[in-house]
Amino acid sequence: MWTFLRRRLVTSAVSLVGVIVVVFFLARLTGSPASLYLPESATQEQIDEFNRINGLDQPLLVQFWDFLVGAVRLDFGASIWQRRPALEAALDALPPTLALAGIALALSLIIALALGAIAAVYRFRLPDRVITVVTLTISSIPDFWFALVGILIFAVQMGLVPTSGYATPAAWILPTATVMLAPVGVLTQVVRGSMIDALGAGYVQNARARGFDKTRLVLRHAMRNASLPIVSVAGDRAAGMVNGSIIVGSVFAFPGIGVLIMGAVLNRDFAVIQASVFVVGVGVILVNIVVDALYAVIDPRVRVSAGKAK
Repeated sequence: MWTFLRRRLVTSAVSLVGVIVVVFFLARLTGSPASLYLPESATQEQIDEFNRINGLDQPLLVQFWDFLVGAVRLDFGASIWQRRPALEAALDALPPTLALAGIALALSLIIALALGAIAAVYRFRLPDRVITVVTLTISSIPDFWFALVGILIFAVQMGLVPTSGYATPAAWILPTATVMLAPVGVLTQVVRGSMIDALGAGYVQNARARGFDKTRLVLRHAMRNASLPIVSVAGDRAAGMVNGSIIVGSVFAFPGIGVLIMGAVLNRDFAVIQASVFVVGVGVILVNIVVDALYAVIDPRVRVSAGKAK
């Protein structure tokens, strides 16, 4: 198993380096920061001095080499926009995003496991049909549309929650609901399909014939053996919740890595863009490694197959 995890770590690190390299060159297609930070009346001498101070006066390949050397030391340069180290800005923006994603993922799993199990137990009957229609509907709703409608109904018209911020528990309700909307719909359908397969397996039928309680059959026997695809999709959704944080940040003024990236792009802050992508990439790698480790914990066959792959 450790060999398998090391192999995944290496391949993920190579992918991260590739993404950072692409981002380095794409960020510079947005234009020169000098034209954004200096007045229109700036002389060529002032522009050259600005570029020299911010390390933008060298040829692009030289800048790229300096970036790689600094990245190895976890030095992504200073932020033109925020006037502090870029990595510090990215790390400061990470905790709210992790908190929001963690809460949303936990609630999504709890709701999806309950709804998916109910739908599987009552397959093709009324509860299953209602749950299927509702979850397929919410999984197709755009995040930004739900966020705007939620503000209009629950914040403006009903006054139940704030329109923005994150200082109070009530302020977390709409952002969390927005981020967990699609995962609940997708995970519920995954749980339903996996549970239907597990409940139809021979070992479950044997346990039912021996008189086991239905609740025990569902929770102890079927749920564990149906958990591999659930863990896989949940891990993928956890990594993708950063995209949801961008919507949440822009609509609800919720601080986080998504808002930082958006602000860095608008302000042509190349250092912050690169540092933020690095931080997010490392987070995605860690999530994938945790998911792979959970495979081995849930299903011992994964450990066996990993050992044969050595």
